[in-house]
Amino acid sequence: MTALSQPPPSPAAPASAPTPANDAIIQKAKRHLLQNYKQQPVVLVRGKGTRVWDADGREYLDLLGGIATCSLGHCHPEVTAAAKAQLDSLWHVSNVFYSQPQIDLAAQLTEWSGLPRAFFCNSGGEANEALLKLTRKVMKDRGTPERFEVISFEKSFHGRTLATVTATGQPKYHAGFEPLPAGFKHLPYGDIDAVRAAVGPSSAAILVEPIQGEGGVRMAPPGFLTALRALCDEKGLLLLVDEVQTGMGRTGKPFGFMHEGIRPDAISVAKALGNGLPIGAMLCREELGSSLVPGTHGSTFGGNLVAAAAANVVLRILRQPETLKAVTEKGAHFLARARELQARLPAGRIVAVRGQGLLLGLELDRDVAPVIASLREAGLLVNAAGDRTVRFAPPFVVTTQELDEGLAIVERVLAAL
Repeated sequence: MTALSQPPPSPAAPASAPTPANDAIIQKAKRHLLQNYKQQPVVLVRGKGTRVWDADGREYLDLLGGIATCSLGHCHPEVTAAAKAQLDSLWHVSNVFYSQPQIDLAAQLTEWSGLPRAFFCNSGGEANEALLKLTRKVMKDRGTPERFEVISFEKSFHGRTLATVTATGQPKYHAGFEPLPAGFKHLPYGDIDAVRAAVGPSSAAILVEPIQGEGGVRMAPPGFLTALRALCDEKGLLLLVDEVQTGMGRTGKPFGFMHEGIRPDAISVAKALGNGLPIGAMLCREELGSSLVPGTHGSTFGGNLVAAAAANVVLRILRQPETLKAVTEKGAHFLARARELQARLPAGRIVAVRGQGLLLGLELDRDVAPVIASLREAGLLVNAAGDRTVRFAPPFVVTTQELDEGLAIVERVLAAL
């Protein structure tokens, strides 16, 4: 089997309401965990490829992949072997010392991205926090401390730290955390004229997602990133690209910005980098990287040896030409079949089909929460991106037959509404 192969799947068994083992564990969770997540009432205990099983042995087709994270599927044998081997060697030394897996990973990432400096952290939020800190420090070093403001976009999502949640252009994530840090401005996504008009003496950077994942799988208009790059060059701003969801081959290119052939000043990556192990990174140009001298930024666990060892294998597989070719072909198949489904269902049931590569959103004519619950009960795992969009971010090992299987479940559920 190739790196993107997996054993032939068995059909997903229909699920139902929580059963004894699931329910007992969920009740324990409700007694002890902070109730800050709207978790689906399933306790997942095992996974292989695109399939997962809950505590009662029920099987599900997973077309969410840990929210665009398990790009090589659950328990990929080569990634698993790398992590196990590192566990038998050395787990953690902190960034007080060098470690070979982290250095090798930096070499792979910088070569793949074209950005020569890497900083490792543990999550996408931390990677975006590093982008924001980098911006402030660069502007200070350039002798323009008055430039501190970051322009981002409505319906964007950049993380859960106080700074990254402020950069996020969704007021619902701001509520209750005021006063928010100063220095952020939100503009309509895709409106280059609005961006140009908003740039002023305090502007330091533009932070953008090539596709707004949490915002409903919304695509940037063609040429938008190119226009932002030109504007940043003209005005002396930094172009920061959030690749947490769109990077690591998800769109069929190594990183989403590559579809327009631009070079950002810095990007953030996470999610699929470790195939589920917690690791993130900020990658930047040489000039910017020189601003983060010793003591300016750091992370105890960033680039942890086990996560880095796994990520090195992930990168090696993703960098194979056939991997991105498969993502592009499967993504085209998925998008075409989803649009055929849109045409078959009652008019307006699916308002829009959006996506690129293996990141797809179906915008519905109603709240998606009950729909997602019904899909789970039928054996399919997906989640919401906004209030009305069902998001699919399947592992790259998914087959076209499994994509068709998932859409067949969607059709049954939506046709019954």
